[in-house]
Amino acid sequence: MTQADMLRVRGDRIVGPDGPVTLRGFGLGGWMNMENFITGYAGAESQQRRALRRVLGDEGYSRFFDRFLEGFFTDDDAAFLASLGLNSLRIPFNYRHFEVDDEPFVIREEGFRTLDRVVDACARHGIYTILDLHAVPGSQNQHWHSDNPTQWAHFWSQRQLQDRAVHLWEAIAAHYRGNAWVAGYNPVNEPADAHGTAIGPFYRRLEAAIRAVDPDHILFLDGNRYSTQFDQLGDPLPNCVYTAHDYALPGFVDGGPYPGVSRGEFVDRDRIEQVFLERTAYMRETGTPIWVGEFGPVYTGDQARDEQRYRLLEDQLEIYARHEASWALWTYKDIGLQGVVTVDPDSAYLRRIAPVLEKKARLGVDSWGSTDAGVRDVLEPIERLFAQEFPDFQPYPWGARRWIHGHIRHVMLAEAMVDDFARAFEGVDPHEAEALADAFAFPNCQVREGLAGILRRATR
Repeated sequence: MTQADMLRVRGDRIVGPDGPVTLRGFGLGGWMNMENFITGYAGAESQQRRALRRVLGDEGYSRFFDRFLEGFFTDDDAAFLASLGLNSLRIPFNYRHFEVDDEPFVIREEGFRTLDRVVDACARHGIYTILDLHAVPGSQNQHWHSDNPTQWAHFWSQRQLQDRAVHLWEAIAAHYRGNAWVAGYNPVNEPADAHGTAIGPFYRRLEAAIRAVDPDHILFLDGNRYSTQFDQLGDPLPNCVYTAHDYALPGFVDGGPYPGVSRGEFVDRDRIEQVFLERTAYMRETGTPIWVGEFGPVYTGDQARDEQRYRLLEDQLEIYARHEASWALWTYKDIGLQGVVTVDPDSAYLRRIAPVLEKKARLGVDSWGSTDAGVRDVLEPIERLFAQEFPDFQPYPWGARRWIHGHIRHVMLAEAMVDDFARAFEGVDPHEAEALADAFAFPNCQVREGLAGILRRATR
């Protein structure tokens, strides 16, 4: 394809040279931005990497991650996506692939070599890519998926961190300028500007900087508060798609039956559509396209519950189709919680980390995909204390209870468990480290056929 074939925004639709295009695909979570529930470690990616380098040594560390990055998504994966009828892939990446903290503003070309492999593989199979900066310097939100070990999002209060993100996007825009298989740029995943005053001006500054280098690519802009709040963004910018994230209550690990009650609320198909309409009201009010950048249930292994989650997903996909919304399902590949492609449970990698996974589940360490059932005796007294002593304390973004759980389960216990994960790799030599990473290669994985079938039907 040539520059003339690039996708653009025209009114409330994304269009290509032959007319409107609806993007349907996956997010490639856990690859260039690793996440604990996707690959099995505890805490944040940078914590895991430091621990594995200490245990594996420089050579073992390099061979493990080189093989992981090379094998996680290849032409085999792109061909599989195409076989499902999908036409797009959202690619999350961590700024650390392109810049290190002790050399700010120095762009590392190896980041582009890694990203190019997947962009090019997708292009060979007719799949558009959306480039998603999932972790910015200083963290744009309070959680693990921005490589944040602290629950503090410093990005919004420090100009030098924002300067680095703008500089990185200028480099990305220069690299992919004119590449028509890149549908566009998703500059900041799930921003969480606690005061709501920095995000609008930053988006305008970033848009101007990118357009000065690359005037053609679409920008996919997430709303504030984890891509659910748009009233702080102002009027829409040209050639921009505003993206909502649409996780549904019955799809969470502690979600109830579907239809049925989840977290005290009755949820059926009508309620699912109502929430979708609320989250995408800004797009309809401004006459801009709708792209659901993330959504999707987690799967429990219980057949009856998972069948209900498949029904939930089918309802969401039908609603999106009726409202002509593009979408990217989270996530493509993992160790079993959400992916359509999953690591073989009998792989050497999963056998090695099995005690870590058991302990993480028992202590509820992961924010996504775990519960607090095993640590209620720890949490209940603290929750009571806050209710009695600080009844008006409702910290951003989700209130006191989730803030408490964040600090205790997902920061304190998670950090303590980083070394548990590292110890699982003691005695592994560089050759074995490389072989362990092969667990994520498509030929060694399994396909969740129920989910694959739903997607094939939805894209027919």
